[in-house]
Amino acid sequence: MASNAPVGKPTDMSSPRLPKVAGIDSTVPAPPDTVAPLPGVPSAAPPSDAALPPGVLIQDRLASWVSDLTTLHELTERLIKTDSLDGALREMLGAGAALVGARRGMAVLEPADGLGPTSTIGLGLAHADLGTIETVPRGSGSYGRLLDGLPEADPPGAGLPGNGPTAPRRPARVPEPIAIRDVRTEEGLDPRHREVAARLGYAASYALPLATEEAGRLGAAVWLYDEPAEPDERRRHLIGLYGRFATEHLARLLQVERARARVATVAEELLPSRLPRVPGVRLAVRHLTGPQGGGDWYDALPLPEGALGLAVGSVSGTGPSALAAMGRLRASLRAYAVMEGEDPVAVLSDLELLLRLTEPARSATALFAYAEPAQRRIVLAGAGHAPPLVVGDHRTEFVETSLSAPLGMLTCWEAPSVELSPAPGETVLLYTDGLLRRTGDATDRAFARLHAAASSVPRTDRSDPGAVADHVLRTLLPGGLDPAVEGEDVVLLAARFE
Repeated sequence: MASNAPVGKPTDMSSPRLPKVAGIDSTVPAPPDTVAPLPGVPSAAPPSDAALPPGVLIQDRLASWVSDLTTLHELTERLIKTDSLDGALREMLGAGAALVGARRGMAVLEPADGLGPTSTIGLGLAHADLGTIETVPRGSGSYGRLLDGLPEADPPGAGLPGNGPTAPRRPARVPEPIAIRDVRTEEGLDPRHREVAARLGYAASYALPLATEEAGRLGAAVWLYDEPAEPDERRRHLIGLYGRFATEHLARLLQVERARARVATVAEELLPSRLPRVPGVRLAVRHLTGPQGGGDWYDALPLPEGALGLAVGSVSGTGPSALAAMGRLRASLRAYAVMEGEDPVAVLSDLELLLRLTEPARSATALFAYAEPAQRRIVLAGAGHAPPLVVGDHRTEFVETSLSAPLGMLTCWEAPSVELSPAPGETVLLYTDGLLRRTGDATDRAFARLHAAASSVPRTDRSDPGAVADHVLRTLLPGGLDPAVEGEDVVLLAARFE
């Protein structure tokens, strides 16, 4: 079979070629078998010169295998460095195009268990082109036939002897790739398929299932040829090996992505679903979570006689245990704030005693502020926490708070409270240490950058606490919070006093 040979054109002029790797030309034709072939390596087409000495034939064949292995090694090394589903899909799509000799393609992520996430990305195709392809009935498109025809792997014990949780699982059936050499002449295609192919200018396709027997179906990839063609046996073998590796990598990233989503959901459920409306003050909050979910939290709760309690804090550790501790700490602080919120020192003292008795191995920082918006008066106390920042038309300054240890670090915590009176139109920013540490700067430098960011808020935005918070975040973290980078969460609570 010709390698990617367009109909009616010379093969050597139109056949896509693999890139040269390590000085070896991977397109050198392999000789006929003179010895037993290695397991798993497809036989090569016979060369034009069959009279070459056996030693030369074996050397050429080994060179071809080394080149293929080197190519696969480099491509898989690049793939394994991706740490997101989108990045892995794009890398897989580009590498696959080089292996099968195509210029364009698309990958569809659609896990068979229906739990998502789902996405479609293209290579050399605009967003509108992807939408056009999706108008083809799934039963006619090659990737759609792969997606609809591949079940997910059975749960443990399904269909096999023994129904216990340790029973073996029955692997899913993995379908064969689908090659359409010529869309114009292929039998059984929907007319819409031929119409879309003509509109987008492709004449052939090769679709590969993104599936393994253990992982089940994750999706499918399809590469498009400008002229009638299909990959030869060697290219099919290479893309098959690469596709299995890519699927296993995608399966791992999928589990990580789902775990992150679950952690983020739990974290959001443990925090206020909405901010209260209290006369005389407007509130806004920004909460950014890391990949494992940290223990940063915030709270805003209305108190008797028109008062308002504001709190931010962080517990040590990451992951589910830190989230659980954060939820317990926040719930306890709410109870103490209702009972004795007008005395922030008493609130934090009770919280420190509870933490020391119930979780002696954990520490936490916290800041609680008792605000009376009508009088524009705030009384606050902090335990190992960064000081608030007041932002207004005539000043941008940190609140001078006394130096105190985090909760759980001393046998008895106590620190004096601080009182401040924000002017009309000023915004008080409460934040967690994650905002400073995520900058990557030393502490003093991070504080200076935070002060500069708050000072540079445009006057037109200072009437909106949400706009103030957004400007500070954009200035300090211009690239946003990379969810793939380990680190603390970021909380920024803004309270603008009328």
